[in-house]
Amino acid sequence: MIKNKRNMFTVLVATSLMGSLTVACTSNPPTAVNTASPKATSGGTTAPSAAVTYPIKSDKTLTYWGELTGNVVGVKSAHTDIPFFQDWQKKTGVNLKFIAPPTNQAAQALNVMLASGDLPDMIEFDWQSAFPGGPEKAIKDGYILKLNDTIDKFAPNLKKYLKEHPEVDKQVKTDNGSYYAFPFIRGDDYLRVFQGPIVRKDWLDELGLPVPETIDDWYTTLKAFKEKKGATAGFSVVSVPRPFNELVNGAFASAFGVTRDFFIDNGTIKFGPAEKGYKDFLATFHKWYEEGLIDKNFATADSKALDANIASGATGVTVQNAGGGIGKWQPLVVAKDPKAVLIGAPYPVLKKGDIAMYSQKDPANAPGGSVAITASSKNIDTATKLLDYGYSDEGHMYFNFGTEGVSYKMENGYPKYTDLLMKNPDKLAPAQALSLYIRGNYNGPFVQDKRYIEQYLALQTQRDAVSTWQKTDVDKHKLPPITATPEESTELAKIMTDLNTLVDEMTLKIILGTEPVDSFDKYLEKFKSVKLSRALEIKKASLDRYNKR
Repeated sequence: MIKNKRNMFTVLVATSLMGSLTVACTSNPPTAVNTASPKATSGGTTAPSAAVTYPIKSDKTLTYWGELTGNVVGVKSAHTDIPFFQDWQKKTGVNLKFIAPPTNQAAQALNVMLASGDLPDMIEFDWQSAFPGGPEKAIKDGYILKLNDTIDKFAPNLKKYLKEHPEVDKQVKTDNGSYYAFPFIRGDDYLRVFQGPIVRKDWLDELGLPVPETIDDWYTTLKAFKEKKGATAGFSVVSVPRPFNELVNGAFASAFGVTRDFFIDNGTIKFGPAEKGYKDFLATFHKWYEEGLIDKNFATADSKALDANIASGATGVTVQNAGGGIGKWQPLVVAKDPKAVLIGAPYPVLKKGDIAMYSQKDPANAPGGSVAITASSKNIDTATKLLDYGYSDEGHMYFNFGTEGVSYKMENGYPKYTDLLMKNPDKLAPAQALSLYIRGNYNGPFVQDKRYIEQYLALQTQRDAVSTWQKTDVDKHKLPPITATPEESTELAKIMTDLNTLVDEMTLKIILGTEPVDSFDKYLEKFKSVKLSRALEIKKASLDRYNKR
């Protein structure tokens, strides 16, 4: 069956999977989950599953395919060199042979492996949003196992957690009710928000300016930064692979009542770049670009360019994460100016006192780090027990904090990371050291703990930023993690490729001034020709099915 699907899968990947790496990486920024871990008891409605005692007795070696987190690249070269994965095997009693695709090439490597028909026991991948046709197609085509019966029989911990958290249960299965992977779950709202506008607070104070709230405030701030602080790239963000990717996905565009994606407006699904608010956003940013307030090289700015702009003082405003943004840059700006302070600013609005319509906020079930069992595995029960460990009391502590006495110590009932992780003797950054001993700071098959993020965000400015960024109306407008049917997914992938190409072209040309702002209306006609209306139909059908789960 697998080999018969080879050609079709390759075609689908060419149109959809190759562009999904950015999506798959979105679960890497810092996030976490509830402090009450699930108990290892039986639950569910079919054959009751018995509690499992770890380590289990198994003489089998199972194969596990998954990408190494970027945090350990350059530190360790293989799973077998990492203490977490060594001890995971000891604690569960399951021997593993790891297979890792090249860094940032998981999608391509998965394509090759699935086409070959030679599959491991388990595959860690973003099945929900990065696999062409979604998880239901992966099940239908014989790549991965439908897990409903398996979870009932061999996964009491996950089963109990999902029974107690129906809102999460709704997210981790398909429209047909199929469980397809052991999920990465963020169990606390605080951990779902980690990105927003960032500004140089010391510059604001020096210039007598308030923290900007409205679009007019931001304009005043950027002009002052350019004219009085010499900020040659006052506003800069990462624009690779998509122009203003982070910016328009909920930051500045939301001030105009739109996003760069699909959103809900009074019960109706809309596509932001096809709405008038997006034209207003483009007009504003064209003006700012013409006046030299935006990085003149914004169209090609990658993370290294942004790091350099922040560190040199060329940039005073950006959009990035609390951990990988403020946490990374604060030492860099202080090295140049001891008074430098980066803070999180509110998402912009048009009128003072308004609440921002949109912002970054990930779902409780973050698809990255989900682990499926392959349909061809001969070790289904053992693989299930291995993966269910992460949802047990013991596994919850291990995945989030590692080994007591090594990576954490209990202080008044609180698991506090040791200096091995937070002040590493080998001079590893906390993100790197954490990733050697835990999975709490990226993803995996477990429930992430809020106490992780409380320690990872070491600076008060980072914690304050998250609190500031949470104050939006995103829950009213953000689509839940809906899925198209396999047939719809193939059609939608083609439409979105064409649509995104047009949006990127329109965004760049209008902001750069190579086309007038009024050319926006011309693009609206082009959106019709690439079947935007059909994409909206598919999204509505997907949302209707999701709401019925």
